[in-house]
Amino acid sequence: MNEWYKEDLAFIHDDGFRDFALKSAPGILEILAQNKIHDGLVVDLGCGSGLWAEELTKAHYRVLGVDISESMINIARTRVPDAEFRIDSLFKTDIPPCNAVTSISECISYLFDRDNDRQILVQLFQRIYNALTPGGVFIFDIAEKGQVAQGTTTKGFTEGESWVVLVEKSED
Repeated sequence: MNEWYKEDLAFIHDDGFRDFALKSAPGILEILAQNKIHDGLVVDLGCGSGLWAEELTKAHYRVLGVDISESMINIARTRVPDAEFRIDSLFKTDIPPCNAVTSISECISYLFDRDNDRQILVQLFQRIYNALTPGGVFIFDIAEKGQVAQGTTTKGFTEGESWVVLVEKSED
């Protein structure tokens, strides 16, 4: 997976796809508050460039971010120096005792990570369950079927000031 997110793509992801992390932050913070989780450690699996980690630290949580991309982690460490970051597969990393685990932006759905298969996913969920303190929560999202008609591919461009990316979606 490291070959997928080198410096250029890490920059593009941080610049062009940041809205999802930032727009989801208030709702996730509300879920944490509803579950009486107002502080303590939150582990962010697939933390990317640290956008969500930054929101968590602003809300006075301690953060451990995990991402397989060294380039993404480098951006995250610069953005959120008060958080801890680890370069590792979210599917294999050790998860310390914590009040919450998050994995947003469909990270769990990334099939190009060779560590992602059904058995590893079951093991990940078990490790998360074992790491959560009583009353802790796991907040995640996944890609759903039906975003594209089966057997077809959609293509579109996303662009920033100094870059353009072709995004293709397909379903088998």
